[in-house]
Amino acid sequence: MDTQTNSSCEFLQLQAASLLIYQSVLTDEVGQAFLNLLRSLRQIDLLQSLRHSEVDELGCVRAYGNYFKAIASCNQSWQDYLISQILLDDNPFSRQVQNTDLVDLPPSLIAAVQQDLQALQSLYQCSSTQLSQWVQAAAKLNVSPVAWTGIPTEKASDRTIYYKLSQLENWVDILSDLAAYYRQHGTSIFAKYRALRWQSGQLIGIPYADPVQLHQLVGYEYQRDTLKKNTEFLLAGYPALHVLLYGSRGSGKSSLVKGLLHEYGDRNLRLIEVAKSDLAALPAIVEQLRGVPQKFIIFVDDLSFEEDDDAFKALKVVLEGNLTARPQNVVVYATSNRRHLVREMFGDRPRPSQNEEVGVWDTVQEKLSFSDRFGLTLTFEPANQDTYLHIVRHLATLASLNISQADLDYRALQWATRHNGRSGRTARQFIDFLQADLSLGSQSRE
Repeated sequence: MDTQTNSSCEFLQLQAASLLIYQSVLTDEVGQAFLNLLRSLRQIDLLQSLRHSEVDELGCVRAYGNYFKAIASCNQSWQDYLISQILLDDNPFSRQVQNTDLVDLPPSLIAAVQQDLQALQSLYQCSSTQLSQWVQAAAKLNVSPVAWTGIPTEKASDRTIYYKLSQLENWVDILSDLAAYYRQHGTSIFAKYRALRWQSGQLIGIPYADPVQLHQLVGYEYQRDTLKKNTEFLLAGYPALHVLLYGSRGSGKSSLVKGLLHEYGDRNLRLIEVAKSDLAALPAIVEQLRGVPQKFIIFVDDLSFEEDDDAFKALKVVLEGNLTARPQNVVVYATSNRRHLVREMFGDRPRPSQNEEVGVWDTVQEKLSFSDRFGLTLTFEPANQDTYLHIVRHLATLASLNISQADLDYRALQWATRHNGRSGRTARQFIDFLQADLSLGSQSRE
């Protein structure tokens, strides 16, 4: 390695080490592989300058291979990767600027961000071709290793800031645009994923959310339109109601909630799935969402409680509130097959002949009225034959099935009789089966 190459590697290491606010930008697999490669290149130069006999050229080649594999796994160029890390980074600046004007932030914080942006711009300007050539020289290879060139980022919402950062001579000039981006999109996991779940004490992103869309769901138009209206209240910043979707199994309650994500995801709606077994953590989850720019639906599927269930108490706190003000960006949407969510036994009812609790009827009424604590209850009645066939025909049209309506109706009714009865879920299962059956049948005739 020549003196200029060594100085370049040393300079990049210094820039990475000097980060004050954006330190976590380089803490994932790609960032660490990049730093390890720079470290290996510098080590080789040091040993060569000392004429050391045990220069680890193979280690340098391996370090480049690890970097190449890591950056290829995210399928981005090094430049786009670095920008995406900056946009997602959760740090004191990106958190505070979401709720505070740029001019009102501490001057030392602004100065630290400006310094970091200049350092990150230096790392941005290190091309994969340059790294490949440095490795060739350090390891004395006959040819340079393949240089990674990823697919350019094409996110419409990000395109402007990606373009500006690629064109600016000094990244300090992007500070106001960066602040506006954080205010609009948030940071970290909320900026990266639209669907999340609470798992093992933390929020986990769901990269492949259920693709169901609202236009696929028919037969319960009133319930769909009412839920959409309440969700639009949430998105517009008005008080929105907690919602209980109650009714027969397979009627599309869960699908309706999931479909909201595809309808409003581009308007900063996020869906967080919380299992009934994790409801005790609900107050803590809600506090994590306070002050975040996105709007959140906490989705609890198939809700019901046993007596003295701690989850019952946690959900009651979120629905009714306590001394802590309720965040305006969070609502709970729950589905259940039970109208009365707390299970009640005949033995729970008081008998005058027994030595019962004095206010036992109050206790019973508290159990029965728990569902009333949801501001809005949407009821899903069992599908009759007309509703069932309406759903089947709609799904068949969406699937472009080549079958007469008479034959479709006959098969659909036969399917419902032999399987799970008339419901939206049964209709969906029937259409999926029929679509595959018709496709295979046409292929066998060709």
